[in-house]
Amino acid sequence: MEQMRADMRRVAIYDTTLRDGTQAEEINLTLDDKIRIAVKLDELGIDYIEGGWPGSNPVDKQFFQEIGNYSLKHARIAAFGSTHNPKSTADGDSNLQALVEAAPQVMTVFGKTWDLHAKEALRIPLERNLEIISASLAFLRPHAPELFFDAEHFFDGYKANPEYALRCLDAALQGGAEVLVLCDTNGGTMPAELREIMTAVKARFPQARLGIHAHNDSELAVANSLEAVAQGAEHIQGTMNGYGERCGNANLCSIIPNLTLKMGCTCLSEDNLALLTPVSHFVSEVANLRPFLRQPFVGRSAFAHKGGIHVSAVIRNPETYEHIRPELVGNKQRVLLSDLAGRSNILVKAKNYGYELDKNDPCVQDLLHEIKDREALGYEYSAAEASFELLFFRTMGWSKRYFQLMNFRVLDSHEQNGEPFSEATVLLKVRGQDHHTAATGHGPVNALDNALRKALCEAYPALNEMRLLDFKVRVMTGYVRDDGGTASKVRVLIESGDKLSRWITVGVSHNIIEASWQALVDSFTYKLFKDDPQKWPNKPEK
Repeated sequence: MEQMRADMRRVAIYDTTLRDGTQAEEINLTLDDKIRIAVKLDELGIDYIEGGWPGSNPVDKQFFQEIGNYSLKHARIAAFGSTHNPKSTADGDSNLQALVEAAPQVMTVFGKTWDLHAKEALRIPLERNLEIISASLAFLRPHAPELFFDAEHFFDGYKANPEYALRCLDAALQGGAEVLVLCDTNGGTMPAELREIMTAVKARFPQARLGIHAHNDSELAVANSLEAVAQGAEHIQGTMNGYGERCGNANLCSIIPNLTLKMGCTCLSEDNLALLTPVSHFVSEVANLRPFLRQPFVGRSAFAHKGGIHVSAVIRNPETYEHIRPELVGNKQRVLLSDLAGRSNILVKAKNYGYELDKNDPCVQDLLHEIKDREALGYEYSAAEASFELLFFRTMGWSKRYFQLMNFRVLDSHEQNGEPFSEATVLLKVRGQDHHTAATGHGPVNALDNALRKALCEAYPALNEMRLLDFKVRVMTGYVRDDGGTASKVRVLIESGDKLSRWITVGVSHNIIEASWQALVDSFTYKLFKDDPQKWPNKPEK
């Protein structure tokens, strides 16, 4: 095995999440954020981490000062910058000087390789642009342990003026660049075009080390990156989760497993590949973005099965509907419940909860009918797995009540020139005692949440650590009545969490407050249920 891996082709992974990724309009990272992500990327086994552009802003400059206090195990830190200003010289350029002062292990410099940009953006003669590329790299060469050249707009430049684009690469090599990174900056190159152009580059520079930097404007960044490797590239630039300007950059969360599992290349160790999903989610959390559910390999839905026929098949052999085993990339198989569910879905869920049920068990059929009936009313158990878990255990005989609703009421008012005002009162029976509480809040759901807490937290202090994290309302269009959409049923999904986990619950009603109450009560009940050491009074012995 070790010999086989030694024979596999090595591809270097260059992560630019901290620089190119932050150009996405919804992403803003603090210095602390960037340090935390860099440390996590090092743990994953990324070869190069581009920390930013020290000549462009104070945070990036501080990053290179701060990252030196951390002992990274694998990654090399790269700093990014441009070729020198056409109106100055390399040794007098502040941008290049900032790169030198940052003292990174790698310097990556981009330069124009499309004649249109030289003429229209820089407004200089084409020969002057070649001089700038060569002189900038030559100035940095003595200060850079490794020196890379990002050939900006290379593919567009080659299509417009192939000889000039190749001369730009030649100038970079003369200046001392060790890797020529061909950039599809506008993201419009087709894989067949990329293949043809890389063939021409290899013919012109047979000894050069080539890299690829692709953008995703045509949804081809991953495909083009993999095609570049097939054509000889040994260096791939991209970002975690495909973050980046406009439509994003090449997604390393797809590139890495495709290289490793399908193209016979090495880029991470076998053990580290299983860290891919948790690291992807970690970066999302630090960037304050929800992970994309349907992202290949690392998304929560990447290995989720809903249709009964699919579930029945993957139980027998996961290869029937899974192109890889999810555990290889740190993900897991999930079975969803819906009106498309069959008995196989129920059996898998039961096994997850510790029950080995027979497909002919009456409970299985009862639960299947219950799910289908409720989904027909608008409930969504594929999303609200906590509500399904409560439904499952009730079907299996769990009947414990942590509290019982006697009555609730919500008052909303809005005085002229004033703020909206919400007040909720609830009457509950908790451990045999009536609890009548009232609370205000920012809206009716927050008021209900606060009133429930006042009634329950004395008896159940663990509820103090639970928080409502997200709240979604959807009009059930299939239920629109003659008197308009405002009389339709609504579905409410509430995501809650504590210090250990998150869970989603659901409620459905024509009344949005009632639907919210259902989801809220399920959320509180699930917290108490999952923490209850006696939650399985009727569970059979294994």
